[in-house]
Amino acid sequence: MNVNEPLALLGGLSPAIFMQRHWHKKPLVIRQALPGFVSPLDRTDLIALAAQPEVESRLVVQASSTAKTSDKARDESAAYRKSAVKSTWKFRHGPFARAALPPFKQLGWTVLLQGMDLHDERLHALMNQFRFIPDARLDDLMVSYATDGGGVGPHFDSYDVFLLQTQGQRRWRIGRQKDLSLVPNMPLKILANFEPEEEFVLNPGDMLYLPPRYAHDGVAVGECMTYSIGFRSPNRGELASELLQRLAEDAADAVGDAMYRDPKQAAVENSGAIPDALVEFAQAALTDALQDPLALRRALGEYLSEPKAQVSFDGDSDAGWGGAIRLDRRTRLMYDAKHVFINGESYVASGRDAQLIRALADQRYLSEKEVAKLSEGAVALLQDWQEAGWLHADD
Repeated sequence: MNVNEPLALLGGLSPAIFMQRHWHKKPLVIRQALPGFVSPLDRTDLIALAAQPEVESRLVVQASSTAKTSDKARDESAAYRKSAVKSTWKFRHGPFARAALPPFKQLGWTVLLQGMDLHDERLHALMNQFRFIPDARLDDLMVSYATDGGGVGPHFDSYDVFLLQTQGQRRWRIGRQKDLSLVPNMPLKILANFEPEEEFVLNPGDMLYLPPRYAHDGVAVGECMTYSIGFRSPNRGELASELLQRLAEDAADAVGDAMYRDPKQAAVENSGAIPDALVEFAQAALTDALQDPLALRRALGEYLSEPKAQVSFDGDSDAGWGGAIRLDRRTRLMYDAKHVFINGESYVASGRDAQLIRALADQRYLSEKEVAKLSEGAVALLQDWQEAGWLHADD
């Protein structure tokens, strides 16, 4: 991708300019980011997917006397602007049989389907249009279907998000929110004192970008569907926990099996006190575990490429080899200067093979000509990945 080339997806901005001006900084409303876009999934498709146990789905129902979307209510009523706080909200996790969902004529309910890029190749292709942002940050595509007045209340997210309108209309109110206090005793994280600064309606093909912690409230104007392309932002505590666990797996090999020795230990009167020498021994063990300059990189790459818990692959031990190849849409393939990482596993890579596998990560496919340049060892490795269902012949 040429990051200096203007994109209609970004309102005529190039990815380079968008990242410089807006990413993690300020919102952007993009009219007709995808002109004429029609959702590849209709309401019937979504309801069927919500019934499947492998699809992560949620139902949000708002019950309120003010949950109406007439023009007068939307444009004039102060009660409408405060309705989310005063509403009774109900929240449930799926899967949902059709009979478990409210009737379509009922106002104010929303069904959310997470990770839809993992289940539909067309949505995966759509999400790939946002790969001017590192794959390590790209999370998933969520589909939100709502009846008239449906939404999830005013809230903020801890990650960047693009909100693409794909059917009907949705009215958005957004604002920089200093008071992040939440309504108590709610099943959803709803802002108690939401103060919107801007308001606009998105039509099919329009898109809104929001940086982290930017408060927003989207309400369906009639039946509507919205795609949310979200980006992962691990917090320091989560990241430290994951990396330490992965480093611990290799710690014994890294530090050896030397035993603690204290031939100069004197007799003590206070036997409950931990000796300073033992603390120093433990500190040295941890330091030795981190001596390998690549250990942290390996742990980080394995963590970032780990598939989501619900992901499974369909292996094919009889798959033929030859011709072009493409990654499975569920596969996460990344790399650094010394390694390639695929679905939570790491491999040391160098030379032409490393260049080609990095190209596979960037392009998500290799041409027949590129595949022919791989060494026998690399071909054997990729054949293993193919048998595991991580990549396929590109037809």
